[in-house]
Amino acid sequence: MGALSHLRIVEIGSAAATSYCARLFADFGADVQKIEPPRGDPLRRTAPLTPKGHSAWFAFLNFNKSSVVFDRNDADAAPRLHELIAGCDILLDGRGIDAADCPDIDLDAIKRDNPGLIHLDLSWFGDRGPYADFAATDSTIRALTGLIKLVGPEQGPPMHAPDFQTGILGGLWGFIAASSSVLGRMADGRGRESHLSLFEASIAVTEYIMFEAFQRGDIMRRIGVNRFWPTFPVGIYETKQGWLGVTTVTPAQWRAFCEMLGLPELRDDQTLVMGVDRLRRVADIEAKILPKLKQRTAQQWFAEGLARKIPIVPVPEIADLIADEEKRARGAIVPVTIGDESGFAAGTMQRLTATPPLRGGRVPDLGEQQRREAAPRVPAPEPAATNRLPLEGIRVVDFSMGWAGPICTRTLADLGADVIKIEAIQYPDWWRGVDRRPAYVLEQMYEKSVRYCIMNRNKRGITLDLTRPKGLALAKRLLADADLVVDNYSVEVLPKLGLGYDVLHQINPKLVMMSMSAFGAGSVHRDCRAYGSTLEQGSGLPSVVGDAGGPPVMSHTAFGDAVGGLNGAAAVLTALIHAKLTGQGQFIDLAQIECMMPFAAPWIVAHSIDSKPPVKYGNRHPDFVPHGCFRCAGEDSWIVVAVSDDAMWPKLARLLGREDWATNGTLRMAAGRRAIEPEIEAAITAWTSTRDPDEAMALLQAEGVAAGVARLPIELLKDPQLRARGFIQEVDRAFIGRHPQPSMPFREGAAPFAIRTVPPTLGEHNREILVGLLGLSDAELAELAQEGIIGTEMLMEEQPVKEKKRAAG
Repeated sequence: MGALSHLRIVEIGSAAATSYCARLFADFGADVQKIEPPRGDPLRRTAPLTPKGHSAWFAFLNFNKSSVVFDRNDADAAPRLHELIAGCDILLDGRGIDAADCPDIDLDAIKRDNPGLIHLDLSWFGDRGPYADFAATDSTIRALTGLIKLVGPEQGPPMHAPDFQTGILGGLWGFIAASSSVLGRMADGRGRESHLSLFEASIAVTEYIMFEAFQRGDIMRRIGVNRFWPTFPVGIYETKQGWLGVTTVTPAQWRAFCEMLGLPELRDDQTLVMGVDRLRRVADIEAKILPKLKQRTAQQWFAEGLARKIPIVPVPEIADLIADEEKRARGAIVPVTIGDESGFAAGTMQRLTATPPLRGGRVPDLGEQQRREAAPRVPAPEPAATNRLPLEGIRVVDFSMGWAGPICTRTLADLGADVIKIEAIQYPDWWRGVDRRPAYVLEQMYEKSVRYCIMNRNKRGITLDLTRPKGLALAKRLLADADLVVDNYSVEVLPKLGLGYDVLHQINPKLVMMSMSAFGAGSVHRDCRAYGSTLEQGSGLPSVVGDAGGPPVMSHTAFGDAVGGLNGAAAVLTALIHAKLTGQGQFIDLAQIECMMPFAAPWIVAHSIDSKPPVKYGNRHPDFVPHGCFRCAGEDSWIVVAVSDDAMWPKLARLLGREDWATNGTLRMAAGRRAIEPEIEAAITAWTSTRDPDEAMALLQAEGVAAGVARLPIELLKDPQLRARGFIQEVDRAFIGRHPQPSMPFREGAAPFAIRTVPPTLGEHNREILVGLLGLSDAELAELAQEGIIGTEMLMEEQPVKEKKRAAG
């Protein structure tokens, strides 16, 4: 029995995000009924295709489901569909993306028949605002969210991957919305309705850069392929054999990298200590490091980097992922069957160890039912008249720092969980800053980091020195009554402190514990240092981005962090549902590098069957013609334009002044337009290059042509759609004052989930938690502060040692 085998789910409409959301449920045993029209979900015809014409993208999104065909022209279709939905737990509704000839349904009547129904609906932009009726594609959404303009050659055009990203991000957010609603219904019996904007869902990946720009100013620009502000080198480099992903953030990592390459002159140059300084001398540095890197293979450098604790990783081809025995053993690569073809796909990355996901499965043929053993449905309490948040009553102890772990726990906090964040005055959250020199500490700069603040709202914060017995004992007391503990340290940190799962399970059998390491607790690479950039470099995605014959291309300075955090939230919600049903906790071994692999999923499926090297399309598209990023009037101004269905083509042609193209039967279909694609692109460029990008977008969208301005992240702070939707909230916090905060991309009503409390200052809730919750006396609290086990001020470089000596004395 899977952790979610008691759930019955119906998926309607055609949207990659609802399909991926539903697959996450199916992988943990839920019965998913996918509703399709007689010709099948349009996604069944999406490239890349297998040799027998099956869509590799559809295959990845839909194994372990059943298919039910409804013809909207049949008189019985609507009542039959009503009956099916009225008997399910969750309705995943993608009609806002593509209705796919779904029969009409009366949702109000269904909800009267099934008041506990959980309903998630998706749209590109939400139900109101200036973009609400825009035509969209994956790429136009990513352009508008600031995920394209910073990537590619300095003089342009910006580069972007094909259309397989918003479906993953939207599916993860959809699963978070629906599974948290399951937990809420277990407590109050209420069905919940959530509305998800795919535009807002994609902002999770770019919000860090967006708010860094708010704090530092408009200083970010595209600086070349595989180069990203604010540090260098963070990129992909050619070696003697293969490509190598390199990330150097800290001064120690830069020094170790230079020593590994035998470049003491770079190591000892005091003008190159910080990454922002190195960015000013990219050409000089690359002239020295590139020849050195070509002296050894990527695998040899990786081995050397492990020993020196440098975040470097070989950049795999798709074939390398499929052949990776460890990934198969862990379930990151799983077998899949499509018709009479067999291959491999990216698995479910939420690695629950006691109730693991299914290891692969079959993609349903049109109308095919896949029977499986199902757990009895769990009766919900009578619906209560309450406005409680879905995760109220769940307590989380949060040891995570930086981005990946905190966005996971922030999401839980936004949904009502009581999240207690634990730091130490010796080593606070590294997103407060890793600078422990006197000036930084005395000016309390660690309280002025906006990126820390956006990841830690709605939480309570305490300090504990876990390396000392009293601090460790207090942590264990908190964990004894918690539901969940999360960390994103290296795998050995908490076990060495005495807080491994074997210990915590004895203290609290219902506790769910998640470790969010880079490669996984059981990996042979478990000690590899990694950042979000490392995770993308090792995922396989860069190998399919960019121009044919060009290098692998990264899409983001730290893509993997946000993706790991969202997968972490999905994993813990699944485990919490199981724990609430059974009283049994478990350990979750989340490998963040695996969480990036679904973005390469279509190529994994296709290559595993046909063994052909994946085609790199540059800014073109396997299905849409034309499709690309085109120059507009003004400095570095660009717009993404995509003819995502053939009905758009004559509208675009007439806008370009080409009536002959609009009426040419040969060009009616994308295959015919492919023959003159360069000519079409030249005509679009001639039209867009004389227009402001927003003007061009307005004109194109007025004709129903999908288009999105390639924005910088800072521009999102004033985006008219986000402002109209109230997505940007403002809070007033000590040390910073008023500053913006992003919202979650789904909401239950017209307004987003509220920011109830501002991000905690260091140790702000020591008294509230230690006295109010654990029952310590004032005298005990004062003693802990005197010994440096708790505190409210960060210590400087030499202070931790001195504190321990004084306390010991």
